[in-house]
Amino acid sequence: MDALQGIKKTVFIFAKIMGKIYLKNIRLYAFHGCMDEEEKIGSDYLINVTVEASLGSSSKSDRLEETIDYVSLHSIVKTEMEQRSKLLEHVVDRILKKILEEHPKVERAKVKVAKINPPIGGNVEEVAVKRELVRSAFKFD
Repeated sequence: MDALQGIKKTVFIFAKIMGKIYLKNIRLYAFHGCMDEEEKIGSDYLINVTVEASLGSSSKSDRLEETIDYVSLHSIVKTEMEQRSKLLEHVVDRILKKILEEHPKVERAKVKVAKINPPIGGNVEEVAVKRELVRSAFKFD
């Protein structure tokens, strides 16, 4: 016979209800790339951002300061895209880190940067890099 039989058990479950905020197809012109002409001529880019955070309090309060401001996310993308890099991987990494630095409520961020009609000597619609960063794996230097 179980020694705990007949004894009431209390179990506490703590759960965060996560939500996602999307910025889809941010269109910017920038000068990333390894070739000299990319630095001079530039290219069109499409950037997609997804952040995950607990949105429970903001959905109830209707207060901007309790959520992730997508205007701020857009500003981060724009600022980091203005800083020239040779590799899209470097641009994506900077955007991810800046999002986590400036938005402590973000638990996970995903960013995709696509160069439209890249100069690679073929008919290619886009080249892209997509990465994600989870706050628990992010180390603040």
